[in-house]
Amino acid sequence: QVQLVESGGGLVQAGGSLSVSCAPSVSIFRINVIRWYRQTPGKQRELVAACTSGGCTTNYLDSVKGRFTGSRDIAKNAVSLQMNSLKPEDTAVYYCYVVFDSREYWGQGTQVTVSS
Repeated sequence: QVQLVESGGGLVQAGGSLSVSCAPSVSIFRINVIRWYRQTPGKQRELVAACTSGGCTTNYLDSVKGRFTGSRDIAKNAVSLQMNSLKPEDTAVYYCYVVFDSREYWGQGTQVTVSS
């Protein structure tokens, strides 16, 4: 079993920056892919970023390209999503997600709110 503990997020004005982190209870070297999703009320979760041992990509949403950056912190056994130039439409609950031993695990979700 894997626990995913998220931290970060919060409230920021448009144009500001925030980051969210996800720390799994097992070594990140044992996890093939750690993904970030976000969800707003009434909408399906959408994939924002994915991190593997080879690096992180945010090439899933045109709206965040060039603004969001994923990274792995080996020392902290965590992955992070740095979000810059935030827009009100980035307001959502952000979740990290992994598949480990054929089971799916979600983080508890972290609220990111961007005011206009």
